[in-house]
Amino acid sequence: MMKGLFITGTDTGVGKTVVAGALAAALRACGVDVGVMKPVATGCPRRREGLVSEDAEFLAKAADVLDPLDEICPIRLAEPLAPTVAAARAGVALDLAPMWRAWRRLRKAHAVMLVEGIGGALCPVTPNRSVADLAQTFRLPVLVVARPGLGTINHTAMTVDVLRARGLEVAGIVINRYDHDTEDVAALTGPDEIQRVTSVPVLGLVPDDPATDFGAGVVGEDALAAAGQILLRLR
Repeated sequence: MMKGLFITGTDTGVGKTVVAGALAAALRACGVDVGVMKPVATGCPRRREGLVSEDAEFLAKAADVLDPLDEICPIRLAEPLAPTVAAARAGVALDLAPMWRAWRRLRKAHAVMLVEGIGGALCPVTPNRSVADLAQTFRLPVLVVARPGLGTINHTAMTVDVLRARGLEVAGIVINRYDHDTEDVAALTGPDEIQRVTSVPVLGLVPDDPATDFGAGVVGEDALAAAGQILLRLR
């Protein structure tokens, strides 16, 4: 298994967090010391201890790690907007130094690291740096999470092009919330066409598993099995 993955998506809401959590849970089940990180999160609810990333909570529970949530997700913003917009509206300047300090500690603490980006590859994190730009600094192979159905070929191919333009290794593509009983022609033909257009392997089709409990940090058996197959193909 490689030292880690940077997980991005073709858009926001494609299910990057569930895929990352499933991969973390599958690694942990194999006895791998895996750490998780969601460097930047928006849409964070405010609790007594401050802003909390629910994505980071899910990842921590799925990976069964005790690392501080402030390190798993160092940069948290309240409004569910692009980080640059959420920060501007909150009147705060985005400082990436805490993110890099957390990354250095977590990277040393775990054998494998899974880092989940925010939004898509070109989502602006600071006024002059996108998610793809951050991925360059993490120096991890990138896993792209895509959705099934019409339009996904275009979105996936553009994401791969953006990543390659920055010299990043695209380790593979995962299609999330895939209905294995579908009769939709776009969904049925999409994986093979994505592979042909991008020359990147589609490593897995992760189902929308109703047994996955986001709040409890529980990954359903079907999603866990799909994650196990993805890991086998990554090796």
